[in-house]
Amino acid sequence: MATSGAPVDKVYTFRAAPSTLPLLRQHFDAVSVANNHSGDYGSEAFRETLEQLTAARMPYFGGGRNLREAHAPLVLEKRGLRIALLGYDEYHPRSFEAGPDHPGVAWAEDEQIVLDIARARRAGARVVLPFLHWGWENEATPSARQRELAHTLIDAGADAVIGAHPHVTQGVELYRGKPIVYSLGNFLFDLLDRPANASGWVLQLMLDRHGVARFSTSAVHIDEQGTPAPAPEVATPCGLRGAGKVAVCGRSPQIAFESPGSEQSFPR
Repeated sequence: MATSGAPVDKVYTFRAAPSTLPLLRQHFDAVSVANNHSGDYGSEAFRETLEQLTAARMPYFGGGRNLREAHAPLVLEKRGLRIALLGYDEYHPRSFEAGPDHPGVAWAEDEQIVLDIARARRAGARVVLPFLHWGWENEATPSARQRELAHTLIDAGADAVIGAHPHVTQGVELYRGKPIVYSLGNFLFDLLDRPANASGWVLQLMLDRHGVARFSTSAVHIDEQGTPAPAPEVATPCGLRGAGKVAVCGRSPQIAFESPGSEQSFPR
């Protein structure tokens, strides 16, 4: 969200008008700025984006004016529960990464994220939620790299791992009893090259002092204008802490558990 800068050499470059911020604030409590388009108009435009968000009192995470700020957790308190949000980009170009003295996004270096999770715990967070911008476009299943990193983050103390970027939904896994949502797919999107691009999930996490008590997803369908609408007829993943495996939720309030196995793929 900036008026400054010039587009970098990419196929697609995006820049939103600051006038959209009041609408954004009506619907969101915080935003991640860690993605592969945050630097589309250069580092100064990214710096302006951070300034615009701050002026609008819109909390953000996953980026900052320097490397330290980019990796700092955003800690929100809801009903006495302190929740840390962390954001990372793992999709090129890496030139958008923050440096010691210049603005940018937090890059997904395994060891650094592990340190960030520990720092969030030291800041008093009872729940830590990393958001990853990762994965190859239009691939319906997560890569070995995504699985490895997600497991590393759960092992390090994350309470869930939430992913986006592939423009399609991917599978959900329960690892050590904690949910990994590899890709939520699209929500607002108008480049619908494939049928799978026209759908996505809205994720709901029910949190307590022990982490994620249960989670559910709701399907949306995107029309030709790029606007989402609920698609309650589509079965989507859900789960309970201690259940051991992912379940399927649909129009029926019943929870139907899938066959044994920690990960399931669900129709889009």
